[in-house]
Amino acid sequence: MPKVGMEPIRRAALVEATIHEIGAQGTLDVTVGAIAKRAGMSSALAHHYFGGKEQIFLAAMRHTLRLYGTEVNTALRAANTPAQRAEAIVKASFANSNFRPEVIAAWLNFYVLAQTVPDAKRLLTIYQARLRSNLVHALRPLLRARADEVASRTAALIDGVYLHQSLVKSKAQHSQAAEDVLAYLDFELKETM
Repeated sequence: MPKVGMEPIRRAALVEATIHEIGAQGTLDVTVGAIAKRAGMSSALAHHYFGGKEQIFLAAMRHTLRLYGTEVNTALRAANTPAQRAEAIVKASFANSNFRPEVIAAWLNFYVLAQTVPDAKRLLTIYQARLRSNLVHALRPLLRARADEVASRTAALIDGVYLHQSLVKSKAQHSQAAEDVLAYLDFELKETM
């Protein structure tokens, strides 16, 4: 007999285990059994809750995007000016909850998954559109017609820093990553003034 109320707890444990397992292996080539073992349950239970590995990966991707969205929304609520809003988006992108080794590895592998899985592609497209839209909204009062191009470059830089960090395998430097992207934004803002 299943324990009442355990499903959300077990699902969350499997999602977190998926992110950690992808981070540990550095690839999507992990088994449901390894994920389930890390979560402290059987692979049959993991299959029961998600149906298969692809669904677990998608749930982990949605979880990661939800955490990222929460960080950005919290940071934006504290920002009062357009420049503060742009800075808040960049800093939230490299917050401790988002820019840790297992999440960085998961992001990289989600990009790979999006090449072949339509639902993953849709999630990644939503993330990219929201990031760009938030940046355009913050930058438009400051850069006017150039806001679109600067927002696109800034979003590409954010993704590029994640890619770079996944390849160097050194300890993630949250503040340095944000400062590198903010230096580009400062350059663009000074060019406009």
